[in-house]
Amino acid sequence: MKVDAMVASGMKQVGEDAARLEALGYDGLRLAELNHDPFLSLTLAAAHTQSIELVTSVAVAFSRNPMSMAILAHDLNRFSNGRFVLGLGSQVRPHIERRFSMPWHKAARQMREFIEAMQAIYDCWYDGERLHYVGEYYQHTLMPDTFRPDDADGPRPRIVLSATGPLMTKVAARVADGMIMHPFSTEKYMREVTLPAIEAGLSDRGRSLDAFELDYAPLVASGPSQEALEKSVEAIRGRIAFYGCTVAYRPVLEIHGWGDLQDELISLNRAHATEEMSRLITDEMVETFAIVGPPEEAVKKMTHRFGGLINRTGLAIPGLSDEQNRELIDQLRSGEA
Repeated sequence: MKVDAMVASGMKQVGEDAARLEALGYDGLRLAELNHDPFLSLTLAAAHTQSIELVTSVAVAFSRNPMSMAILAHDLNRFSNGRFVLGLGSQVRPHIERRFSMPWHKAARQMREFIEAMQAIYDCWYDGERLHYVGEYYQHTLMPDTFRPDDADGPRPRIVLSATGPLMTKVAARVADGMIMHPFSTEKYMREVTLPAIEAGLSDRGRSLDAFELDYAPLVASGPSQEALEKSVEAIRGRIAFYGCTVAYRPVLEIHGWGDLQDELISLNRAHATEEMSRLITDEMVETFAIVGPPEEAVKKMTHRFGGLINRTGLAIPGLSDEQNRELIDQLRSGEA
């Protein structure tokens, strides 16, 4: 199992942070697209490292187009000698339309076309095929030699898709190289909903689960002391309440019989009653959605729940020494916790 670390996007610090995390033994760096461009920061991270993989977790697909995204991913992958993993996500409609001023269609269908178009572009660049992709939302039919990259002689960027619901999960299995599962998930939901949808999508393209990267970094409540652990649990309680307001995530609650909780959370969220929202999240819910316990116990729980089920994860427990972090990473990677 590959073990990743999140890294902040500050360009002045990211190179030093990336080098330190590589030295700690992490397999990959995850960088989210929030208030800075992830590609610029990961380029700096690539310049300061040798082997660690560089992952957008995630870049917003619909704020760009397939060609612009293909160029970004290609350039960063070549600069890092094949270490880049393009993690894509759709975001939600209000952000795409009102923050980015970009069109929103049917999200799953649009995402499938987005990745298919990127693959068609790469077929042109890497395999010499004529560019001709005509879909409902994206059309790419022009690629003069002047605009074709002159360094497309290495591996293509890997494309993984962030998904939660069955429709987007099937899209990931049908057109991507792997899938990033949202932290707001559970082992039960993964086994009963996510994996069957992935297997159905992979079957359509004649591939097996062995050739598909399944990435899941669960919510983790841990710390080096009891006080730190309790503080972490309360923070996780708030995150579960926040995620529970998202309508698209209701099926995760419903599979545990907690679907009605979302109605209460949405009502409280509209009233900005965040403390009341957190109080609705019971200890059972925290234990179900998160890995809870001291660091070594947390790693044992992660291995027990997800060993053999996923092949990429993330782990970050504040307050530990570098040596403690190395030991936990090695244990989680080997599955011997």
